[in-house]
Amino acid sequence: MNEMSQPRPRKIPTLQSLSASQQAAIRAIPAHDAAQKVTCGATRPTGDFTTPERFLAEKAKIFRHFPVAVAPSGQLPEPNSVLAHNGYGVPLLLTRDKGGVVRAFLNVCRHKGSLLVESCETAKMGRVSCPYHAWTFGLNGDLVGVPRQELFEGLDKSTHGLVRLPAREAGGIIWVKLDKTADDDFSHVTDELVSDLDALGFPSAYVYGKRTFPIQANWKLVLEPFLEGYHVQRLHAQSIGQLFADVPSVHSRLGLHMRQISGKAQFEPTMLDVPGENIHKTVTHAYLLFPNTVIVTSPYYISLMIVMPVSERESVVDYYMLTQSAPDNPKAEELYSKSYQIIQGVFGNEDFRAAAISQTGLESGAIDELTYCGLEIAIPEFYKSLESLL
Repeated sequence: MNEMSQPRPRKIPTLQSLSASQQAAIRAIPAHDAAQKVTCGATRPTGDFTTPERFLAEKAKIFRHFPVAVAPSGQLPEPNSVLAHNGYGVPLLLTRDKGGVVRAFLNVCRHKGSLLVESCETAKMGRVSCPYHAWTFGLNGDLVGVPRQELFEGLDKSTHGLVRLPAREAGGIIWVKLDKTADDDFSHVTDELVSDLDALGFPSAYVYGKRTFPIQANWKLVLEPFLEGYHVQRLHAQSIGQLFADVPSVHSRLGLHMRQISGKAQFEPTMLDVPGENIHKTVTHAYLLFPNTVIVTSPYYISLMIVMPVSERESVVDYYMLTQSAPDNPKAEELYSKSYQIIQGVFGNEDFRAAAISQTGLESGAIDELTYCGLEIAIPEFYKSLESLL
């Protein structure tokens, strides 16, 4: 779907520009006619996708315990900028101060609890002022201004700063712990994962487009298509299916995160040694950033999807299309615009729709368990990690 000619020359992502771990995984991809058959008999109980009890356990033990991806770094591209975010059901305020440091707070004024920033669009500002009574906070969270402060008996501004949440910017992703009492341990965001994301260009990536998709499906059903290749030639038969082979991917664990790398249609290892070849034309990377974030590479852009649970049968996905840089000529704009429209159709009308119709079917009580095959082996691996924490 990206067969148009490349826009004005930019840095081409080659095999050699990737991390050593990525290169080793790519070198392990066999020619498609030499791929081995893999079988799997794993199952999953239907109740994991339909019961409020299971959903509440996941919210409490996973989403309040682990760092979750909130946005790509490109959503706060400049110093003195702020971004409100409500996707996880927690009012968040991300800031990047004049020194470039990213922080996360609860988006709540310490006076009467008003939301400080209502729009979820990135805004340039050096301070944040409450729309209710104009209490004003610095981007480091300090309370710096109180109108008529003399009327507040004993008010100590130093004890009324914004409520901080543990946050870290790594690999071009802003990670946050949603519990204000959580510690600052971000060892879950492993060095190997960060090295991979750095090699893919995430820290400097430009957010070409963002769209939010509400989906009537459990968050895990939304993730599943991105953990397997079994559906590609079937669900995507009229769109991108012909670009991929019906063979297993090279699967790697990066801590609790997972990486799958697969060769495009007619892949042969000799394709890897074409000098200066765009590696994303030859192979596709698909990552699960545990627990709920998906990355898929394409020749001229990268898709980032953050799948946020709402209820046992509802999710919200923030989809981002990331490019090396902003389009700087008509040819680049044409390529990116066309790609953005196509990929929204593929994910929105095919993958996300598949999750929604599966949810409806599971809620009917027709089946007691889901069954997985050898082209879906990453899905049971994901559930092993999930269960180990529950």
